[in-house]
Formats: sequence, structure tokens, C-alpha cells
Amino acid sequence: MRRLDNQVALVTGGARGIGKDIAVELARLGARLAINYNRSEDAATALVEQIQQLGSECLAVQADVSRSDQARRLVEATIHHYGRLDVLVNNAGITRDKSLKSLTDEDWEAVICTNLNSVFYTTSAACPKMIEQGYGRIINISSFVAQSGNFGQCNYAASKGGMIAFTKSAALELAKHNITVNAVAPGFTATEMLAKVPERIQETLIAKIPLRRFGKPNEIAQTVVFLAAEGDYITGQQININGGIYM
Repeated sequence: MRRLDNQVALVTGGARGIGKDIAVELARLGARLAINYNRSEDAATALVEQIQQLGSECLAVQADVSRSDQARRLVEATIHHYGRLDVLVNNAGITRDKSLKSLTDEDWEAVICTNLNSVFYTTSAACPKMIEQGYGRIINISSFVAQSGNFGQCNYAASKGGMIAFTKSAALELAKHNITVNAVAPGFTATEMLAKVPERIQETLIAKIPLRRFGKPNEIAQTVVFLAAEGDYITGQQININGGIYM
């Protein structure tokens, strides 16, 4: 795979889970990293050290990307530190699962603001620099739930579905500047978030997956890295990595 030497990549929600694996794989190809965390400072510090051991530079920036001012400050801090921004991975996400009849305004707004609004904030902040460079790769981490729906996840499905729609429109607008915009839609993936689900429910979920297992964070990361390194003629697409749960 083509190396990313001298390129700069920003991964939101990059301290843990899928974001962590994405950051590590980008670093393995030579990219200089900025990772964002909200509350996971210890995890972010450990990841910075891990990436430095790979021979790459890594900047950790605390920011609540659900807030416009902090999300934009995150992008500005990355560009100020490195002087450029080549790859933006919008990975930050939360869940607040409840059936529709129990879903509160706060549950709705928290998920929409973190998962969807943040994508607009960071992308719009990154665009001027990417346009100036004549180059950029924007990769949004969506979910198969955006395509299939899922009980108790109206807020999550709406946020991830909005991300896919945003991806397609942004790709149309930015293509003339050599900026590609794509979405990756994972299925159930073995992260800390999924580990909190009761074992009996995990077994039920696995039974629905044709490949009969959860995805691995690194499997998602490898696809993101491919889009960053080799996806020069891929834009406006959603790439499904879900074990066949949605076809």
C-alpha cells in the first residue's frame, strides 16, 4: 500500500476503539497524527506513546466535538501544529439506546450533536486548508444501522444515516478540489462499547451475522487506510464492513 509519509491525519474519537486502530494503521504508513479525545486522557496519552514508538509524531487534543467551537479548535490546533491537514477521519460517536417511546430530547440531541453535527463542524473547518492544498481525504465512520435500522436506536440510526447523506453531497462539492469524501459503515464490532452489551444479547447478535462473529477494529481500520492511501478515484461511496448482516 502507498505510504503516507509527510501527510497529516486527524482522527476524532481516536483514543479508543475503532479510532485507536485507525490512528495506529495510519501511523504505520508514515502519517503524522492528531488524535482527539473528550474524557479518555489516559488512553490518549498511551496511544501517543504507542505511535511514537512506531516512529511517527502524534498530537493529542482534548475537545468535545459535539460543540462547534471545540470541534473547530481541534482542526485549527492540528493545522497550527503541523502546517497542513491531509486526512480527516470523523470517527467520534456515542450511543444512548432507548425505544422511541422512552427516548428523551436530551438522548436525541446528545447523539445527533456528537455523531452528526461534529462531522459538519470538523469538515467545514478542514475544507479551507484542503482546498488550498488541492488535496484531501475525508472518511466518515457511519454504521450499518443507518441502512437497516435497529430497535432502540432511532437517534443513532438518524445520526449515522445523516452522515452518509452528508458524505454524498460533500463529495460532489469537493471533488473539483481533489478532495474525496467517503463513508465506512461497520457492522457490530468488538469494541469497549459492544463489550458493555449483556452476553446473552451478544449471542443473539452473532446469530444474525452470516459470518457468525463480530468485526475486529483493525478490519475497519484497514479499509479506512486504504481509502486514505489508495482511494484516489473513490468518492461519495459507503463501504460496508459488516459480516453480511446487511447486504
